[in-house]
Amino acid sequence: MLVVRPAGPADLDHLLELAILSGPGFTSLPEDPDQLAERLDLSRDSFSGKLEPQACWYTVMLEETETGDVDGIGSVKAAVGLNRPFFSFRVVTNTQSSPSVDVKLDHQTLVLVNECSGWSEVGSLFLKADRRKGGAGRLLSQARYMLIGAQPELFNENVLAELRGVFTPDGGCPFWDHVAHKFFPMPFDEADMMTGSTDKQFILDLAPRHPIYVELLPEPARAVIGKVHPQGVPAMALLESEGFRPNGLIDIFDAGPTVSCGRDNIRTVRDARPMTVAIADRVEAELPSLISTGSVTAFRAVRQKVAIDEDTATLSAETADALKVKAGDTVRVKA
Repeated sequence: MLVVRPAGPADLDHLLELAILSGPGFTSLPEDPDQLAERLDLSRDSFSGKLEPQACWYTVMLEETETGDVDGIGSVKAAVGLNRPFFSFRVVTNTQSSPSVDVKLDHQTLVLVNECSGWSEVGSLFLKADRRKGGAGRLLSQARYMLIGAQPELFNENVLAELRGVFTPDGGCPFWDHVAHKFFPMPFDEADMMTGSTDKQFILDLAPRHPIYVELLPEPARAVIGKVHPQGVPAMALLESEGFRPNGLIDIFDAGPTVSCGRDNIRTVRDARPMTVAIADRVEAELPSLISTGSVTAFRAVRQKVAIDEDTATLSAETADALKVKAGDTVRVKA
């Protein structure tokens, strides 16, 4: 059975393997054991309630309970941009006209902004290639929203997600090569690492202070603005199905899009409801449902069959064991 459960220090080898498989441009999964170890410590302390709510970064793993294999990762940051700026380019359309020559022009520009301070972020969604079919990705993605819905007061009323921009098969990044590198004269991987491990002062020092006119950029750079890496297309589809939409912001390095949604308007957050657990040897249901525990501290999520009768959710013993719940406990169910 596939279960989504909290990540902790014991997952370092699994997380490093996923980071290596994720490839270039996946900022939240650096191939750096020290950074990953710090992240897992942060996840442990977040789930245990040792940190202030806004300091929490919850990381979850997709595990096959029968084998112990870890095949995917996802995360929720309670708040971004508080201790370190959360820089983006906003794509702005400026209209200029001259009645005397009967000309009206719309010019797109890129403007450096820090607009999302305090927002929550869902991210780090990555699965091994052989797990990208059969609903595993949807389970892992939706589990993050079940986590938010378990205790929504721990998260901001606005939720965002950043998607990786376009890279060429040889690992090149058109937007970085033609635009960002002009302002940050270093390898992409170095800038990417510094984004996750420093206070981002280098961005404030070196980033353009004036709007960049998109029409003046080379075609390879223009073509990828706001576009998603091919591996990120399924993730984008899952986000859109939950109500997320592009908000006009893009990543300053690879030009990947930012999408956002009101916390309480995320479909899974809105539609899941708390129910009391009952356990039976046999559960009759046509289709499986998304089921999670009712609190962040003991969070676990599965997609299994559940019999619903008013406010009671009857689970099989195997499902209850995967969730680590017993009769009388509270779970949240999205049919």
